[in-house]
Amino acid sequence: MPSSAEIEAKFWKSLKSDMTLMLGLAGADENYAHPMTAQIEKAERGPIWFFTSKETDLAHALGDRHEALAQFASKGHDLFASIDGVLRVDDDRATIDRLWNPFVAAWFEGGKSDPKLLLLRFDPREAQIWLNEHSVFAAFKLLMGTDPKEAYDGKTAQVRLS
Repeated sequence: MPSSAEIEAKFWKSLKSDMTLMLGLAGADENYAHPMTAQIEKAERGPIWFFTSKETDLAHALGDRHEALAQFASKGHDLFASIDGVLRVDDDRATIDRLWNPFVAAWFEGGKSDPKLLLLRFDPREAQIWLNEHSVFAAFKLLMGTDPKEAYDGKTAQVRLS
């Protein structure tokens, strides 16, 4: 049975590899989550960075800072997470320079000086993380007379990220 620290480490490794979160603002009138490409500099704990346009609904609703929620599903669906934290605008030029890459550049015709460019910083506070047993194994266990729910014991963690 993995420890909370091991589950958290798997989360950060998966997020760094898969890079896509659904990001939304808590309690906002338009609280739809948007798929966003996450950039992480450190192995764990955040912050999580996002480049976006000032013209997006998310940017308009954000203001300078807002409580936010992010949802994550790894590509193989072997890990899921729900993360809460604070999302804010960060216009630090050194951070933009450090995180800038060809994939981001493809979205902004004016490069790092594009007037639409907006860098967001998500400081995660807490996450609920679930490790997923593959359904094939669950079906096999059911056929063998074993309760597949037992496989999920100890496969979740409530993790403090700040």
